[in-house]
Amino acid sequence: MTVQKFITYNSVDINGKTLSDEYKLELNVLEKSGNYLIHKDILRHQSSQRQGTISTKTRSEVRGGGRKPWRQKGTGRARAGSSRSPLWKGGGVIFGPKPRKIVLKLNKKERKLALQTLLYNKRNNISIIDNLETNLDLPKTKTFYSLCKNCEINLDQKILIIVGEKTIPLKLATRNIKNVELILASNLNTFSLLKAKQILMTPLAVKDIKEIYCG
Repeated sequence: MTVQKFITYNSVDINGKTLSDEYKLELNVLEKSGNYLIHKDILRHQSSQRQGTISTKTRSEVRGGGRKPWRQKGTGRARAGSSRSPLWKGGGVIFGPKPRKIVLKLNKKERKLALQTLLYNKRNNISIIDNLETNLDLPKTKTFYSLCKNCEINLDQKILIIVGEKTIPLKLATRNIKNVELILASNLNTFSLLKAKQILMTPLAVKDIKEIYCG
């Protein structure tokens, strides 16, 4: 059974001060048993990261071995037709790995439901920071550290920052912090959401999420 859920967030400014009720944001998601879709989407994501370039040579691809090692009869030894047989040292490999591309398909509706389910499951770990894209005007890590201190964000945990637009000051201020991942709302994926212990979003990102994933 699919149930419609409304998640309401209080917005804070860069100093950690809670803004008035007019800045409250509401996200409408479908709360359903979509955890199996989260697992399926994670498998799809990880499979797409595989190179699939590993390769071994069969007996026909190994160099040499064209000459019969010894005659068929009369030597007392077992019959041999090539020194590149898989039974010989330096021979080919039986059923070894070959280059391949693994593609796991996930429908658009399934992917949307997986993201909505994960957003609902992580609802208590999500914070909304108003105008984070534009208010961080200095491209310094120190500036972002002070913002995290004001908003009580623990930098020892994995933090995902979802924005509507990647500004240069924000990119430069966060790129040297190992536990911080900056991502566009249009590129949101279940793998990044699942890893994150704390999720920071902006009103612009919430708007994009509503249009793309919750529409």
